[in-house]
Amino acid sequence: MSKVYVAVIGAGGVGKSFISQLNAYALRSKKYTISTILISRSSKALLSKDYSGLNLTTWESDISSSSGVKPPSFPDETLKFLTSAPGPMILVDNTSSETIAEEYPRFLSSGVHLVTPNKKGFSSSLALFKAIYAASEAQNGGYVFHEATVGAGLPVLSTLKDLIDTGDEIVKIEGVFSGTMSYLFNSFAPLSPSGAEKSFSACVAEARELGYTEPDPRDDLNGLDVARKLTILARLSGLLVTEPTSFPIQSLIPKPLESAASAEEFLAGLAGFDGEMHKVKTTAESEGAVVRYVGSLDVGKGEVSVGLRNFDRGSTVAGLKGSDNIISFYTRRYGERAMIVQGAGAGADVTAMGVLSDLIKVLERLK
Repeated sequence: MSKVYVAVIGAGGVGKSFISQLNAYALRSKKYTISTILISRSSKALLSKDYSGLNLTTWESDISSSSGVKPPSFPDETLKFLTSAPGPMILVDNTSSETIAEEYPRFLSSGVHLVTPNKKGFSSSLALFKAIYAASEAQNGGYVFHEATVGAGLPVLSTLKDLIDTGDEIVKIEGVFSGTMSYLFNSFAPLSPSGAEKSFSACVAEARELGYTEPDPRDDLNGLDVARKLTILARLSGLLVTEPTSFPIQSLIPKPLESAASAEEFLAGLAGFDGEMHKVKTTAESEGAVVRYVGSLDVGKGEVSVGLRNFDRGSTVAGLKGSDNIISFYTRRYGERAMIVQGAGAGADVTAMGVLSDLIKVLERLK
């Protein structure tokens, strides 16, 4: 069996799920021997200095015990350690760090393969996006896969790649790209109301309590997460969007609350603006529609936008449940009948599955 080496940076929610799934995959794999040589958190790490591999069953207790050491400095010590591995090396970045993402070209040009759910490298500056792919495509450059940056475990980027590679023409991509926003509006403006009507602020508070939002819900309500996903799709579709803020993004944060000192202060003040969101909902209902928070990419017009839109009650978007995502690909071949990818677009387990799927793609391409 071929031996491959793996380093994992970021072992929080997604990272823990990924390591568990990687361990199960490694145990059942008959083609590859997978040796995980680094698991790094912000303050402690596990290193297999002789490259024999770490125990992925006991890693959590090991990293908390005397076995845990200070992480190697990034990027220099980390890169030196990885490039000294006696075989193919895959770096898994499970963080959301822009500092780490800025070093992707350096790792890739050194032959280290990369898989990540970190959006920052692919949706921040256009120069970094181009540098990542240039490093990967250079002679002896590492492979790079980032399926989970847009749809967690949903096959969004791989579907887009297949459409483009087979010569189809992307006309438009639109849909609900945020599990948080999906849950919020499915609760606030349900297709089939049942029981007492909920205010928008109550829905936000409930979503936060259930763990669907970031600790500070403003990080979801500002629309930037969706904008980053649309930036990635736009760039891969041929629209060289300069920044995720270079197109219209409708923020759902009332301006007076943008500077609230804490998430609690923000939530306390949000109820004072429920009337505005109620009006948005009732206006949609008067048109036989429901309101949803969506992203839209029109390749032909070169337009990208993120914000609220009304959808006919019989539409697929209106019928979404829970925190599901739905992405519709309108292409020359498929015409008016879009190709639809739908399902859970958030959560540690499904995101980790997307990352592991990318790692397997790298394994399959190694010679």
